[in-house]
Amino acid sequence: MAQRNGILGAGSMLVDHVQRISHWPEQGWLAEITHSEKCSGGAALNVLFTLARMQVNLPLAGVGMIGEDSDGEYILQLLDEHRVDRQFVQRTHSVTTAMTQVMTTPDGQRTFFHARGANAQLDLSHFSAVDTAHRIFHLGYLLLLDSLDQPDEQYGTRSARLLADMQQRGYLTSLDLVSRAGEYRPLVMPALRWLDYLVINELEAQSLTGIPLRHKQGLAEPDAFAQAAQWLIEQGVRQRVVIHAPEGAWGQEGKQMGIWQPAWCLTPEEIVGSVGAGDAFCAGVLYASHEGWSMRETLKLAHTCACFNLHAANALDGTRPLAEMQRWMDQAICVSRAAEAGRMTSAEKT
Repeated sequence: MAQRNGILGAGSMLVDHVQRISHWPEQGWLAEITHSEKCSGGAALNVLFTLARMQVNLPLAGVGMIGEDSDGEYILQLLDEHRVDRQFVQRTHSVTTAMTQVMTTPDGQRTFFHARGANAQLDLSHFSAVDTAHRIFHLGYLLLLDSLDQPDEQYGTRSARLLADMQQRGYLTSLDLVSRAGEYRPLVMPALRWLDYLVINELEAQSLTGIPLRHKQGLAEPDAFAQAAQWLIEQGVRQRVVIHAPEGAWGQEGKQMGIWQPAWCLTPEEIVGSVGAGDAFCAGVLYASHEGWSMRETLKLAHTCACFNLHAANALDGTRPLAEMQRWMDQAICVSRAAEAGRMTSAEKT
């Protein structure tokens, strides 16, 4: 692995049409759109472009399917602007580029209306010629890649076959899911044994493991996150499982003791939108894992990437160079330690 370098992002490529709305209306009623913009979206593009904007100086490349339309041209333009190798991004005449209408309310919550488009056609054949020197192969989102979600007699699913094949070609493999209601364990479980890294949110982890991750009062329960991560490790994930939530994230590395890292606190006024926050978090995990950072430092960076993401309505504009985010993170750590020291002093006085 020593000679390999960089990250190859594959899977969902789309355009987010982000609408900031005055409020979420009841069915049949009107809400005002206060601002509209478009941005790239999907696991592959969000992770790759976040890393590019972080200026981490890693080779980046993408594998995906887009349409022969204006949204497809927009994606190619962005790939070139971010200096992401697009030789394995293919185009089709038969369907349009995937797209999502993102409705963002003033409190930063978002709702998605998605058209799968060309992503549904991405299949094993599109990876047959992929043989690069990148270290990590990241695939997302399962559950939105129709062809790769199909059954496979030997591996369980075609996505599991793909991940197994990429491991055999020398890549470290990573996976992300999309948060979707319903029973989807049969589409995900076969892939777990072919993973080095799994980075998912609390909803996805709870659905996969069946372990409730919150108290009845709605509070995140780190011990439950630990149980879920351990269960996922036991299903075959080889190196790292990370489960993230708004309050914090649990990370576990193999048989080592896992850790809970709280997220940085933001006021509601600071949050513009949360589109792509999970992908920004994932980009932080992948970069830190690529560079061999400890789990604690990995989670801190991932939270920082997500935190900066929340300052913009789309998935990318909040991202800053790594050096700038590290300076901010160091300041945030100092503030947290000072606040904790203040709480201890107050407790001693009482």
